[in-house]
Amino acid sequence: MSTEPTSLARLSMSLPAELFRQLDAMVEERGLPSRSQLIAELIRHALVAHEANVRPEETIAGTITLVYRGDRGSIRQQLAKTQTDYLKEVISSQHVFLEEDQSLEVLLVQGPAVRLKELCDALRSIRGVHQLQLVSTTALLPPLHDHSEDESAEAAAKDDAEVVPVKKGKRGRAAA
Repeated sequence: MSTEPTSLARLSMSLPAELFRQLDAMVEERGLPSRSQLIAELIRHALVAHEANVRPEETIAGTITLVYRGDRGSIRQQLAKTQTDYLKEVISSQHVFLEEDQSLEVLLVQGPAVRLKELCDALRSIRGVHQLQLVSTTALLPPLHDHSEDESAEAAAKDDAEVVPVKKGKRGRAAA
């Protein structure tokens, strides 16, 4: 799903008066130049959520933001273990201490939508997690590792490797 429109299409819509007022207030509060920009953003969010529901194997990227109490038992260890269980999906983690012994953690994630939902459910189930939100997009991170290049490099290294006989010294150790 591209975020850059190559061409524009006009849309006309009718809204209840109160919803229209709230929309205008939101546009003004965010300092956006037009309603169209806000509506396009809201539609993109809805489309990503829809994509994750109807195509759970589709790869998505995003962030998981969670707030939790750091003084509750072994919550940090449980969070770390859960992230380790989803090592292929968790790209990085940023942790900040908040007031009143609360912590904010942001995970950068990418993987099949179904796996990210499972990760969110596993994190939510940890006692002491107060808030959790997944914000996702269909725009993906570039491949971190190209396995075909890794395999080619390994094969080339094996071909280039030569066997060198090792001389043993008096005590059976390799001589310099």
